[in-house]
Amino acid sequence: MPLEILLALVVGGILSITALLHLSGRSRVRELTQQTARFEWMRHAPDDVIVDVTIAHDMRSALVRTEAGIGLLWSFGADTVARHLQDFDRINHPEGFRIRFHDFGTPNALVRLDEFERPHWQNLMDTA
Repeated sequence: MPLEILLALVVGGILSITALLHLSGRSRVRELTQQTARFEWMRHAPDDVIVDVTIAHDMRSALVRTEAGIGLLWSFGADTVARHLQDFDRINHPEGFRIRFHDFGTPNALVRLDEFERPHWQNLMDTA
């Protein structure tokens, strides 16, 4: 098979799969509620006992207070990422906070907060 035809088939297949995933709604960013945040945290850290969950107004991130300490859960495309807030830097950002973890395998998180939420989240993170 000529290389040009093979390349067209591969590119066409990738574009078709991308279009199917997008049209089926699987490319939507995950929105968090109290229930979904608790479920997702337990999926990532099944041994934790959740005390409280604070959801951001944009529904893309949550602070989860557990008996072991406080953690951050955020949407990463259609999935979520959960990390305990133990070794991190909180950097002010025009849209909220950028959380930089000292673990090179963990991506930075941009937590979008309005002016009402920012002091409350900062207070919760300072107690971590």
